[in-house]
Amino acid sequence: MTQTDEPRVSAKGLKVLHAFIEAGSRELSGADIAERTSILSGTLYPILIRFKSAGWLKDRWEDDEPVELGRPKRRYYKLTAAGHAAYRRNIPNAAPSGSVAWAR
Repeated sequence: MTQTDEPRVSAKGLKVLHAFIEAGSRELSGADIAERTSILSGTLYPILIRFKSAGWLKDRWEDDEPVELGRPKRRYYKLTAAGHAAYRRNIPNAAPSGSVAWAR
C-alpha cells in the first residue's frame, strides 16, 4: 500500500494511533484501546482492521486457552514502524499547533 493508498485518518483514528504512542512498545488489546480512547467497538474495530491492512498494526491472539483464562481469548495489537510514521504524518493535521487536544 502506498502513501496515496493509505487509509484516511479521522480524529478517532488519530486517537487510536495516539493510544499506541502513549503505550510505548506495549501491545494493547481492543479493550485496552477502547478504554484509553472511549471509542465504542463498532467504530474501533473497523479502524483497527483498516490500520492492520495498511501495515500500521500487527496483531496476535493470546496464547492461553479460554477455559484457562475464564474468558474469551484477546487479540493484541502493536504499532509498527509504518504506524509510527503514519502518526507523525497525520499529527500536524490534528491542530494548528500540531498538538492533540485530548492529550492535554
